[in-house]
Amino acid sequence: MSANDRVLINQMIDEWRNARAVPLSFDAAFERFASEHALHGFGLSEEEIEAGIIGGGNDGGVDGAYVFLGGRLLHEDSEIFQQSSAVSQVEAGTQLTLWLVQAKTSPAFSELALDRVAATCKDLLNMEVDESAVSILYNEDLLARFKLFREALKRLAHRHPTMLIKFSYVTRGEASEVHVKVQTKAKLLEAQLTQAFAISTGEVEFLGPAELWKRASTLPSYTLELPYRESITHGTSHIALVGLGEYIDFLSDETGTIKSHIFDWNVRDYQGNVEVNREITASLQKADAPEFWWLNNGITIVCSQATSVGKRLSLSDVQIVNGLQTSYTLHETLRELYAAEPSDPVFDRLVQVRILVTADQAARDAVIRATNRQTSVPVASLRATDDIQRQIESYFFEHEWFYDRRKNFYRNQGKPADRIISIPLLAQSVMAMALGQPDHARARPSSLLKSDTDYRRVFSEKTELPVYLWLARAQRQVDEFLQSTSEPVSRSEYTNLHFHLAMLGAVDLVGRVFNRPDMLGNAAREDVFPTPARLESLWTSLRKQFDLFQQDRQWGPDKTAKSADFVAHLTTTLGYGSLRRR
Repeated sequence: MSANDRVLINQMIDEWRNARAVPLSFDAAFERFASEHALHGFGLSEEEIEAGIIGGGNDGGVDGAYVFLGGRLLHEDSEIFQQSSAVSQVEAGTQLTLWLVQAKTSPAFSELALDRVAATCKDLLNMEVDESAVSILYNEDLLARFKLFREALKRLAHRHPTMLIKFSYVTRGEASEVHVKVQTKAKLLEAQLTQAFAISTGEVEFLGPAELWKRASTLPSYTLELPYRESITHGTSHIALVGLGEYIDFLSDETGTIKSHIFDWNVRDYQGNVEVNREITASLQKADAPEFWWLNNGITIVCSQATSVGKRLSLSDVQIVNGLQTSYTLHETLRELYAAEPSDPVFDRLVQVRILVTADQAARDAVIRATNRQTSVPVASLRATDDIQRQIESYFFEHEWFYDRRKNFYRNQGKPADRIISIPLLAQSVMAMALGQPDHARARPSSLLKSDTDYRRVFSEKTELPVYLWLARAQRQVDEFLQSTSEPVSRSEYTNLHFHLAMLGAVDLVGRVFNRPDMLGNAAREDVFPTPARLESLWTSLRKQFDLFQQDRQWGPDKTAKSADFVAHLTTTLGYGSLRRR
């Protein structure tokens, strides 16, 4: 069976990489495939996986590095790094995770790989590490990932987080036949990671073709069964009272982890230890508290079909669109008790669940907006349901591009990865090319649209739909160019400069700097993009000015890439003029 698994995995990777406009090498594709399936429970998007890939040499034996807080991916602009109030809302004891992946196409697992990761972690988990001293050993991407983890830990220290440091070692060898010496090195590495901090746990896992195939062939299920105690039915929809234990089962996968994918369409993430969630927890802990469903607004599920047999509802295309805070708080508070004592009286309590059946996307969006407007959700958080978002999605679809306003919706349908455009990526492309602010696009990869002002600038009804599609295609062409240059582009250089190159491509077509999307109307109508030869020339000039500006200001690459001063210097020096920022 192992040989068959290897053949199937190789074929899957080949099909995936060759479906791209610019095919990746097999090794590069394997790294991304390995990271995706090592982290299969987190439901990361293509862009999120790509952002964690460690490119180039001096990678310390790490091909992918990701930091999670409470199961959610952290970015350099995540709220805990920007606002002290966000830290205070993190529930005490929330898990902070550093997940490292090494992916090699070799036919076996080696001691050397584990030794390298052990040395890397010894250096970079040191809270007092001098990055300038170790920069000769490790590349910028790796240093940035570990720094993100250390900074998160510093900010969260008074919240007493638990810590998991996990290493997934992926090869095309047999995980069931790992040599005893390699197993011993893995145990030593686990011990080292566990001892790195007083509150940390270290884990090492081996993944071979059989494990990869199992994960790759297991798609997240959106068809679920929900037992209930009582229900009212009107037409095809239902209001049900569900036991807390049965609801926790409904939320949990086979490992007991919450099924995050059924919350993909929710308008906000779990808020942690905020007042409303503390009140939910307190009501669960009081034996004499009133019925739980009396005190709680309940859960709203939208689905495409609901069939009742006995006292069980079979639901298709499940999405929980309201009640995420209640769901996560119930799961966090009761999952361990339910596993140990399922007959505890607390599980006789009930939660109200509304099951609304419709396959109409506009109707689903209306439900999401209506149910969430009754709570303190900022208007900006309802963006995926806006008319402009649905119009962009429809226009892209008509042209065989796929606007993923519902995270991973098109990926789960098997659409080509390089034709799927997320809301954040389109927003960054608009900010960089149409509004002339690549520094802003670079500095705020996950928070760009949290400001209503920025959102209205980026997604304006005055901007024609063909311009949005042009921007998405232009950014993809720039990214594909950078993947295929004769001189390899490092991951950190790509991260810092791909929006700047996209901006230069746009202003080169127009002939001058601008900050109005309508300036790209002609390019969109005529389907004109910068040629590879012109991008090559612009890329050479961009790199040169980037280096000179750093030397002149004595700045690092990240600070330079996030600087409006550098953008003004760049466009002025290259003869396109400069804009006064608002």
